Amino acid sequence: MKNKGFCDLGFAKVDTDRFKRRGFPEVIYCPGKTRDEIRVIAGKIIKSKQVLLLTKLEKDTFSCLKRSYPRLQYNPRARIGYIGKLPVNKKGTVCVVSAGTADTAVAEEAAVTLEVMGNKVVKLYDVGVAGIHRLMGNTQVLRKAAVVIVAAGMEGALSSFVSGMVSSPVIAVPTSCGYGANFSGLSALLTMLNGCSPGVGVVNIDNGFGAGYLASLINR
Repeated sequence: MKNKGFCDLGFAKVDTDRFKRRGFPEVIYCPGKTRDEIRVIAGKIIKSKQVLLLTKLEKDTFSCLKRSYPRLQYNPRARIGYIGKLPVNKKGTVCVVSAGTADTAVAEEAAVTLEVMGNKVVKLYDVGVAGIHRLMGNTQVLRKAAVVIVAAGMEGALSSFVSGMVSSPVIAVPTSCGYGANFSGLSALLTMLNGCSPGVGVVNIDNGFGAGYLASLINR
């Protein structure tokens, strides 16, 4: 039953008016939902002719959904499924930076989110502070970006370093990559929150989607 901008499916109320308010439809966060629930919610979004984006989507669930929705695309590293993309915003570029290869999954989640939301994306992966010369050769790329996303685990120092190099907003994403005292990303989160360079916003641990979404809003 549709009512006041949402569709009541009984087990979920799909926000059909979110695109009008936010410029992008409701996104399906897959953990905690059954495959059938995901399928029905996705069907409602597709029926409304809106872009479909599913986050933290496991490969076996994607394979199941693909039988119902053949157009569904999947990035296994990012664990994102999608149908359709918004028109490309030609005004600005978002640069997605990862400290190490172990941070790539979170960086890819941000990058795919950005692309589906219609942004031009440049990727600089595995350029962390343990070999900062790998980043320094890309200074001009960083400085041309309208927004920079930095995904880093361990101590999470890269976001503050990047912020000191650019004039654009930096969105820091702590990842759960690291050894014991990393506390599954908590050490990186605290470093990013306490960074000395101004202009850094921090999202939750492993929340590449949230970083991509926020960067898209800024870039728009």
